[in-house]
Amino acid sequence: MYTPKHFDINDQEELLAFVKAFPFATLVSNGEDGLNAEHIPMLVHVDAENSVVLQAHIAKANKLWQNLANQADVLVIFQGENAYITPNWYPSKKVDGKAVPTWNYRAVHIKGSIQFIHEAEWKLSLLDRLTNIHEQNQPAPWAISDAPSDYIAQRLKGIVGVEITVIDIQGKFKLSQNQSAENKNGVHEGLSETHHPMANLIKPTSGD
Repeated sequence: MYTPKHFDINDQEELLAFVKAFPFATLVSNGEDGLNAEHIPMLVHVDAENSVVLQAHIAKANKLWQNLANQADVLVIFQGENAYITPNWYPSKKVDGKAVPTWNYRAVHIKGSIQFIHEAEWKLSLLDRLTNIHEQNQPAPWAISDAPSDYIAQRLKGIVGVEITVIDIQGKFKLSQNQSAENKNGVHEGLSETHHPMANLIKPTSGD
């Protein structure tokens, strides 16, 4: 990922917090059937030695686990908010016309080695943690125990666990950092007028 210094984010805690906030990922691999991309939610786990792994699951009918060897290299992409930025929001454009459109966005790329897991206990633990995280804000959170145990056992047979040991993590948060204070304020105001969620990420400033 091309990352100019203005937009480079290298604080691991900040990057992992972003991954947790935007857990729906694109898993890119290159296996026996060539390039492939899967779209799946992922969990982040950091052990006592500060090693990071991503965990997820795919359908057993998905041939990814058959076409891709354990320990194969993969790329996982997490994307957050993004927005088109019109030059009309830059005060400098009114002065000299020297402005072009661009796109603001936040993204994290993680490179790692993949392993496929078939152990029922591991898969059940993963599903339990995924459920607890994504149900926590529901008025009456659903739990795996709400379903018959034999039904869950049958469903477990239909999935394959995925664990990715993280080798490298890179973040790019393009939020108009390379613009003047006036232009950043203009972008903030323009996004705010359209009620775009990215407006909150571009803070008004009184100077460079």
